[in-house]
Amino acid sequence: MFKSKEGKPVPEVTFRTRRGDAWVNVDSKAIFNGRKVIVFSLPGAFTPTCSSSHLPGYNQLAHAFKEKGVDEIVCISVNDTFVMNEWAKDQDAEHVTLLPDGNGEFTEKMGMLVDKSDLGFGARSWRYSMVVKNGVIDKMFIEPDVPGDPFEVSDAETMLNYISPGETPKVMVLFSRVGCSHCVTAKKLLIEKDISFEEIIIGKDVTVLALKAITGKTASPQAFIDGRHIGGLKEIEAYAAKS
Repeated sequence: MFKSKEGKPVPEVTFRTRRGDAWVNVDSKAIFNGRKVIVFSLPGAFTPTCSSSHLPGYNQLAHAFKEKGVDEIVCISVNDTFVMNEWAKDQDAEHVTLLPDGNGEFTEKMGMLVDKSDLGFGARSWRYSMVVKNGVIDKMFIEPDVPGDPFEVSDAETMLNYISPGETPKVMVLFSRVGCSHCVTAKKLLIEKDISFEEIIIGKDVTVLALKAITGKTASPQAFIDGRHIGGLKEIEAYAAKS
């Protein structure tokens, strides 16, 4: 049974990271002291649930967390820095800091190190999330101690509901096309307005026929908010003007 460490200081460790061609030591004190930080930890980079749901969820809701005073969102996994760096690129996780806990030191001190030898993984982290305020663990969400890889309480939505009860941030999905000037304009505007969006690239992620089947149009960009089609560039500009 995993024990919560709420009310206790976060472990003091040094994360060995690689930035460009240089090794950079990241002290946990520099991350947590005097700051409000969300941490979520998971079994491994590039693994299914971690890549499809856990990391993307926090990356997509990063703006909502920032509005609630969160200074940084950190993802920790028992992987080396090269793997974590490549995973960050693969996921386009620009709003989340991925830290390698290659030796499992931080995870072990958290009491979350588990044996995944049956999968050929060795020692890995149990899935959990937490809020750390000025170096002290304020709240933890630990997945139930059951077989497999449960993913029920450490997700971004649960964390946001804890920090801001009842809040349901609007989610924008933007269909764009490479080389489309209107798409570039739309994305620039959304970024300037600090409006979070998930981009789906026509021709790479979906086909033109799929876009037409979904929206009834083939022109790009096309935007959806909470599953509702709002339209192209003009409609996006109108939405941004009200934000």
